[in-house]
Amino acid sequence: MTPAAGPDLILPTMEAPLRAKGFVFVGAEGMHAELARYGLRDWNSFAASWNRLGIDRYMADGGRYRRRRHATFAVGGDGLRRKKHQPHYQSRDYNELNGGIERWFRAVEPEIGAHPAMQAIMRLMYRIVTDLTPPERRPEAWHAEIHQFRIEALPEQPGHPTPEGLHRDGVDWVLVLMIRRENVMSGETTIHDLQRRMVGTFMLDRPMDAAIVDDNRVYHGVTAVRPIDPSRPAYRDVLVVTFRHQ
Repeated sequence: MTPAAGPDLILPTMEAPLRAKGFVFVGAEGMHAELARYGLRDWNSFAASWNRLGIDRYMADGGRYRRRRHATFAVGGDGLRRKKHQPHYQSRDYNELNGGIERWFRAVEPEIGAHPAMQAIMRLMYRIVTDLTPPERRPEAWHAEIHQFRIEALPEQPGHPTPEGLHRDGVDWVLVLMIRRENVMSGETTIHDLQRRMVGTFMLDRPMDAAIVDDNRVYHGVTAVRPIDPSRPAYRDVLVVTFRHQ
C-alpha cells in the first residue's frame, strides 16, 4: 500500500504529536493532502452515502437520533480484505450505555467499502498505526472496523455523538473524520488522559477535519449538537475507523 510520490506530511503533522501526546487534530487541508497521496477521489459521492444510513435501534437511552452503518476489514501489508458482516461488540467496561451485547447494524454498502475515498483512508491509517507500533507488536493483519455515523439534532432533543460520555473504545487506534456538519452548533471534541484530566479540546468543523487517538492512552468524548435553525434539518456526519490487534 505505497502512496503516490509527493511531500510526506505524516511524520511531522500526525505521527509526532500522536507519539508525544496520544492524540492529534489534523486540519482539513493537511488531511486532504495526505489522503490524495493514497488515492482519494470522488469525495462527493462518498459523502452522499451518509444519506442512506439506518436507525441505530440499540440506544439504551431510548434515543432515535443516531443513524449508522458498519463493516469490518483485515488490513495488512498485502492490502485490505473486507470480512463477512458481523456484529459490533464492546464490553460494558468500555461502553456502559450500550455495551455487553452484539449489535447488528446495516452493512456499509459494497461500493462505499470499496470507494477510493474509503480505501485511501484505510491505507493512510495502516501507514500511521504501523509506524507507531513497535515491530515486535505489529500483527500480520489488523482488525479494522468502520462506522458511518449521522447524529441528528431536533429542537426538543439534542443529538449525542458520544452518548456513553467520556470513553475509550477498547481498541488500539481511533480515527474520527468529519464528513459534514449541517445546521448544528457545538459538537466539541475533548481529550482526557487516563486520570481523566482534560489535555485537549477542538472542533471538527470542516469536511476532512480529523482526530486520531491512541485508545490505550487517552479518553475522548464529544459534546451534544443542537440545531442552529430549528426549522431546518440538523445533523453531524462522521466516519469512525478503529484498528486493533486481532
